[in-house]
Amino acid sequence: MSFTMVKNKLEMIRLHDKKALVIGASGLVGTELLDTLLQKDTYSEIFVLARKPLQITHNKLQVFIVNFDTLEEEYPTIDPEDVFCCLGTTIKQAKTKENMYKIDVEYPFKVAILAMKHGLNHFLLVSAVGANSSSRIFYSRIKGEVEDKLLSLNIPKVSIFRPSLLVGNREEFRLGELFAIKIFQFTSWIFPVTIQAKMGIKPSVVAQAMYHSAVHDKKPITMYDAVRMNEIMDK
Repeated sequence: MSFTMVKNKLEMIRLHDKKALVIGASGLVGTELLDTLLQKDTYSEIFVLARKPLQITHNKLQVFIVNFDTLEEEYPTIDPEDVFCCLGTTIKQAKTKENMYKIDVEYPFKVAILAMKHGLNHFLLVSAVGANSSSRIFYSRIKGEVEDKLLSLNIPKVSIFRPSLLVGNREEFRLGELFAIKIFQFTSWIFPVTIQAKMGIKPSVVAQAMYHSAVHDKKPITMYDAVRMNEIMDK
């Protein structure tokens, strides 16, 4: 057996023994992502931190019910190499900007710090189009802030996904989102794929891009916009 063959075999063994952590597994992207990870052989164990039990079981899956406000005291004894963060909320769900900030910024940052103590190699974050910590728009500003905070931690690899409007079956919609989705559904076929991606993107496309990134990304920082995510799906 050649050196290259041995190297490839060892790499396959290493990949199949990886562990992943998912936060935000019950949302639009998180649900699709968890389903994808469970179907693949890349990870031997998949951990989820959640506030409520999930309606799914699998022999590779361990769900830990936690209070993110006191996560430092509750963080389980786990050692994931890859952390997938699909956390996000709306002002309607969070009730206040303070709660929204906690969920979108403080919780992901807290998980990253704790995971770094146990071998974190790659943090994959669902952010949003227009994320900018200097933005006057609160939502765009906090998405930009969580990106900046994660990039300040010197995690070996960080991949950031900035989807456009997520086109899926939400439990609730803001009126503007519902209108935009209806427009997208009835008119998207008219436009080229690059324009379609900027108008709206399916959660499954984001999830597949995150999985692709976890397997293939080598650079310390990788950014994905909606067009790039769609291109991965088309390969």
